[in-house]
Amino acid sequence: MNFKRPRGTSDILPADQPYWSQVYTTARKVAKRFGYNRIDTPTFEDTNLFQRGVGDETDIVQKEMYSFEDHGGDSITLRPEGTASVCRAYVENGLQNLPQPVRLYYAMPMFRYERPQAGRVRQFHQFGCEAIGDASPEVDAEMLELCWRFLQELGISDVTLLVNNLGDRDGRAEYIAELEKYFKSAGDRLPKVDRDRLERAPLRVLDSKAPETQELAENAPKSLDFISGEAKEHWDAVIEHLENLKSANPSFNYKIDHRLVRGLDYYNRTVFEFEPANAGSQGTLIAGGRYDPLIGLLGGPETPAIGFAAGLERLILQLKEQEIAVEGSDGPDVVVVALGNAGKAAASLATALRGQDVSTILAPKRSMKAQMRYANNASAKNVVILGDREVEQGVASLKPLAGSVEQSEVSLDAKAIAEQVRAPHH
Repeated sequence: MNFKRPRGTSDILPADQPYWSQVYTTARKVAKRFGYNRIDTPTFEDTNLFQRGVGDETDIVQKEMYSFEDHGGDSITLRPEGTASVCRAYVENGLQNLPQPVRLYYAMPMFRYERPQAGRVRQFHQFGCEAIGDASPEVDAEMLELCWRFLQELGISDVTLLVNNLGDRDGRAEYIAELEKYFKSAGDRLPKVDRDRLERAPLRVLDSKAPETQELAENAPKSLDFISGEAKEHWDAVIEHLENLKSANPSFNYKIDHRLVRGLDYYNRTVFEFEPANAGSQGTLIAGGRYDPLIGLLGGPETPAIGFAAGLERLILQLKEQEIAVEGSDGPDVVVVALGNAGKAAASLATALRGQDVSTILAPKRSMKAQMRYANNASAKNVVILGDREVEQGVASLKPLAGSVEQSEVSLDAKAIAEQVRAPHH
């Protein structure tokens, strides 16, 4: 067969499912603990939603979106990120009439046309939270704590929170002007790609991966020097909350990163990333920030909001790198082994056991030895052996495959077998 999966996509095989299961379960549990409710949005949206929300000058809109015209002539885009969709749903469904902030979480696949590499694929999955309708620094602190708890519960250690403040749109013009002046004075030391970026979106130059730009960025003007008034009070309060979290939890640590800008147009004030100690260029596990302008940009009422997204593929890479044990995928509770002419009775028993909520597989019809080997390879917890004698006498042999419990004879009755299989000493 010549068919292969599309480049930048992956098959999540049974062997990897325990990792995915662990991440989803932990995400759901932690989100719930902080009072977040689940939302799911469509896989595709009107292309304009992302052009207006994410920003025309961003790499996502310029190079990475999967957009197409549908049969009705509308321009449709596969969702490249979750926030714009969640904000559209918030306005369209009247969620502003609920007590604010509305706390929402999602776990969904996203799509970006990127050069596939470790931790970066074209169909990827994100867990994200959005708190919409509250501008207070307490909500920022809650969001940062939620991220940290999530990583803690997964068992991922040695993670640092990087945090910065971009100020508000009004106060940012002066900062951007200083930034432009600084980088322009460096002239040819900036690579061409960053000189172009400087013309279009000066803040993005700080985000550059080019070593010479990174070196220049170290001494660039800092956004924190340009914030004042309410934005400064907000920032000071966020830092105070982080200090409290740090004194209560010695394993929590953060640092202010003046080069942290985040790649999307809608961010203001608090922006953040969580990075593991072994971070490469794709090392960021969680990233987010405050995006008070976004709902207004989309044509809704001015509404403050903050959120984050965590890449599940990267989290799973990290679980494997840190050799964190996850609960293995369980084999069936019972494999029924049929000998002689007991096939029909074995099939009926398997059906009855499933009716008792016992996961049950019939072994393929082979020799006793081959059927037992099959049960072992399937990681079954027990085998139930049925031959002509057992059927005649209304009994079955129950043999646990782990531990020291001996094989025993039980009544050929699904309820009795189910009770035995579930018994704690068993």
